Amino acid sequence: MPKRRILRHSSSEHPPEPAPAPPTGRPGRRSRRGWALLAACLVVAGAGGGLALALTGDGDRGPAPARVYADGLPHTAVEASDSAADCGRGWHDARPGLQVFDVHNVTTDATEVYLTDSSGALLGELDGLAPGTTRPIQARLGTGSYTFRCLVEDTAAVTGPAVRITGGPATGGPAVRPASRHDLIPPTLAYQRWVADRFGDVVDKADTLRDAVDRGDLSAARAAWLPAHEAYTRLGGAYGAFGDLGAAVDGTDAGLPDGVRDQGFTGFHRVEYGLWHGQSARELRGPADRLAHDLRTLRDQWADTRMDPLDTGLRAHEITEDSIQADLTGRSDYGSGTSLATARAGLDGTAELLKVLRPLLAPRDPGLSGLDSRLRAAGQDLDALRSDGAWRPPGSLTRAQRERVNADFGELAERLAPVAVIFDVRRTS
Repeated sequence: MPKRRILRHSSSEHPPEPAPAPPTGRPGRRSRRGWALLAACLVVAGAGGGLALALTGDGDRGPAPARVYADGLPHTAVEASDSAADCGRGWHDARPGLQVFDVHNVTTDATEVYLTDSSGALLGELDGLAPGTTRPIQARLGTGSYTFRCLVEDTAAVTGPAVRITGGPATGGPAVRPASRHDLIPPTLAYQRWVADRFGDVVDKADTLRDAVDRGDLSAARAAWLPAHEAYTRLGGAYGAFGDLGAAVDGTDAGLPDGVRDQGFTGFHRVEYGLWHGQSARELRGPADRLAHDLRTLRDQWADTRMDPLDTGLRAHEITEDSIQADLTGRSDYGSGTSLATARAGLDGTAELLKVLRPLLAPRDPGLSGLDSRLRAAGQDLDALRSDGAWRPPGSLTRAQRERVNADFGELAERLAPVAVIFDVRRTS
């Protein structure tokens, strides 16, 4: 199936190297402008079109003359400047249709460049265009008025002269109307309230697990472990606000000097390891008590915690990315064989994030119905792998089953990547 790169790229010629996995916590947590999102930003074009494109250039060079390149598209050389008169300078022959603007930064500082229509919707953008370098923006233009907007570092944003196209198709695009921080505050607050309402259930289930360990009933403790972990996993959109305590609750032994025997290995997976590796109730009482205590502390602190609205859209993509890296591979399995159940709970968490974002997302993402379909398909395919209510470890799946689940999550990650980009708040001044 053909794919497209989404619109944000850095000024470097090659994508950055992957960041190392954190020593604790679920693998894959990254900054909102991290390498993985940019690498994963391949969007399956929906029936209504996809997002605007800003494709990586082929090296640093000066402005190119307007002509048809090997890609078969007309190119126009334009300048990025801190002067309103010069922002977009070089665009004289306005033409409709699919075309490329080779944007050359003539300033001494890095700059962001936006190509917008008269409504302010983005048809393409460049992030961090270095001084003296050129990168392309590919866009499809229709009848209407268009402008370049240049945002040089440490300089006020400027908008270049409007260029009007009077012939050609009625509309251009696809284009994305940017979301502001103000737009994101209501859904973020709604999500925080949802997390608060469900923290009590997480704590109750963790207490059930701890009580079973305390009375020495390890069979009951094994039965209680998964419901508690699933309840916590469904809060996936809040992970970034949990801080070090979140890593203590759901951390792995990755990066710890003594691995699973390290004193820093705590939380759900420490208890899981002990329950399925023959440790006694006496050995597990400390880890189970600490897990219950840490979750209770997280719940009590949540009322004073504030999620960053800028991260709300990114979290939906990160949950699925984490499932691909940790759960579908079995890396997050410490003996229970239930990492596919963790992936399934992550889908529930993603659905909740999309629910609060939907009023903003619906008019901005023409592929939303396809995203909904892929989310449902991934859940149904995982559910089909359960037998008599029991989950199977990833290593026990047939090749066909593994390929189907991997394809589900791979396409879901592609469709979620634009959600993160749409809600990546742009500089406005």
